[in-house]
Amino acid sequence: MARRTKEEAQATRARLLDCAETLFQAQGVSRTSLHDIAQAAGATRGAVYWHFKDKADLFNAMLERVTLPMESALLSGPPTCADPLAHVRGSVLDALGRIANDAQTRRVFDVITHKVEYISELNAVRDRHLAARGRCLDRMAGDLRAAARLRGQRLPVPAATAAQGLLALIDGLIQNWLLEPGAFDLVATGRRALDTYAKGLGLGPAGRNGG
Repeated sequence: MARRTKEEAQATRARLLDCAETLFQAQGVSRTSLHDIAQAAGATRGAVYWHFKDKADLFNAMLERVTLPMESALLSGPPTCADPLAHVRGSVLDALGRIANDAQTRRVFDVITHKVEYISELNAVRDRHLAARGRCLDRMAGDLRAAARLRGQRLPVPAATAAQGLLALIDGLIQNWLLEPGAFDLVATGRRALDTYAKGLGLGPAGRNGG
């Protein structure tokens, strides 16, 4: 009986997150209330507050279902390749592939890119975004620095600056593709853009790993 209750609770939580994704994309985060989400999920507001502290907590849980695997791939050590640049390239191309080909991933990225305002009730969402961004920038900077060292070269700009530019490139590709998915091939364009950026840093071809 306890196991069934736990499974039912997990099913309710998943249903709330699924409905939140759909409503956030359809009408924006600030215009979607917890009551709206509960109603769409066939649940009560009490059920919402049983699983989530507030809207920001629910939003972050929705986000983590999709982004945590991507962040983990980027932040983990490269298991099968000795080139840090190939590790970054492979992680980024994997993320772009998921956005392009998985409906849930695409929906969540559309929400976090175009449908959220960082108003006071979503401060925790902004804090999570900044923390994740900081971790990714630190890892990218370290990988770019290590890639240059591996090649016996020095980056033409500080590694932190190179990482900022790389993240801006990736974010820009995703944001523009989500506005009009048919306008270009996200993965193919991303691959060419990454390799061109690497050449601009004097790192040469990134290799075949990840794409």
